[in-house]
Amino acid sequence: MRVRFKVWLEKEGEPIISEGKYRLLKAVEEEGSILKASERLGMSYKRAHSQIKALEKRLGEKVLERKRRAGARLTEAGKELLKEYERVLEEFNRLACRLSDR
Repeated sequence: MRVRFKVWLEKEGEPIISEGKYRLLKAVEEEGSILKASERLGMSYKRAHSQIKALEKRLGEKVLERKRRAGARLTEAGKELLKEYERVLEEFNRLACRLSDR
C-alpha cells in the first residue's frame, strides 16, 4: 500500500501556499519573470499574477519584488515561505516513505 498526501500552509485558517503556488513561486525564482514562469507552467500571466497577489494578501507581505522590464525576484519573505514549504514537504515525504515500507 502507498501513502499519499497533500500539503498546504495556512495563516489564521486561510490557505497561503500549496503545491500549485509553490511551483509558481519556484518557477518565478528560476525564470526571473512572472510571464516566463506562467508560460513554463502553461497558465496565463493574468492567472499567475492573481495567484501571487492573493498569496501576498493572505500572508500580509510581499513575496515578489517586481520591476518593470526587469522581471521579478523573491523577497526574503518569499524565500522563507518556499523554504518552510519545502521543509514541511520533506518531513511528510519521509513519513510517507516510512509508512509505505511497512
